[in-house]
Amino acid sequence: MTAYWSEFLLVATAHLVAVASPGPDFALVLRQSITHGRSTAIWTSLGIGTGIMFHVGYSLLGLALLIKSSVFWFDAVKYAGAIYLVWVGWKALRTKPFKAELFNAVTVPPPAPHGAFLTGFLVNVLNPKAALFFIAVFSVVMDPQTPSNIKAGYGLWMVFATMGWFSLVAFFFTQPGVRRSFLRTGHWFDRIMGVLFLAFALRLALSSLP
Repeated sequence: MTAYWSEFLLVATAHLVAVASPGPDFALVLRQSITHGRSTAIWTSLGIGTGIMFHVGYSLLGLALLIKSSVFWFDAVKYAGAIYLVWVGWKALRTKPFKAELFNAVTVPPPAPHGAFLTGFLVNVLNPKAALFFIAVFSVVMDPQTPSNIKAGYGLWMVFATMGWFSLVAFFFTQPGVRRSFLRTGHWFDRIMGVLFLAFALRLALSSLP
């Protein structure tokens, strides 16, 4: 078990660095926090965490190696993700200025919880960079001799750690003072987020297998 604890610490550290790095997931939770409030942002965080569960599942089954080794499947996931990010970015770019009476409201009218969850899930799942991260973790960081149930335990940790991290991001950016200051220039903030999503989509579309 000592060997597994050492391996777990390596996996947890690699995941922490990856999840804390700015990317589409972080930008999405930030936007949801400022625009729609805490509940929507947390539902989005749960969706992102569930997306991690999807990556862990196919990594355990060995399907991640197919994406890594096949240009066709990598491109299929890559372009699907890029198209979805373009759609999210386009919606953000079209944001109109908030009305003054919304500044003191607890939330701007939010999407349904299942909609926020699905948005987080799709942004995470349709990101081949996430797939490549899990390929690296499961094929390089983890010992091939590590039992599948132990690997599944590592994966479960990454799922809940992801949910927890983005929930903390949501909690911070939905503090009344922080959120109110963002809302005053909220439409510009949303448009900047839109440009970021379009940049992520372009970067994703131009990416290639390592």
